[in-house]
Amino acid sequence: MKTLSILEGKNKFSQVVASAAKGEPQIITKNGKETAVVISYEEFRRRSSAGRSLSEFMLDNPVRKHGIDLDLSRSNDVDREIDLFGDDD
Repeated sequence: MKTLSILEGKNKFSQVVASAAKGEPQIITKNGKETAVVISYEEFRRRSSAGRSLSEFMLDNPVRKHGIDLDLSRSNDVDREIDLFGDDD
């Protein structure tokens, strides 16, 4: 992450945007205080849950991206009783 003042960010705006687009967040300071962060649009979409449908969320699932196949089929096992409070003797 690179930190720039507002003036530096203004003067190097094209570079700031290009670096953010490459996945390098750019921190912008005002009067020495961290004020804003410039990130790529892809990173913004990934972090922003507003406006995403459930299907978009499921398709963006990191497990799926890495080719891990999960068996999500429902089990047909018979339920069994469990004594949670020690009442059965």
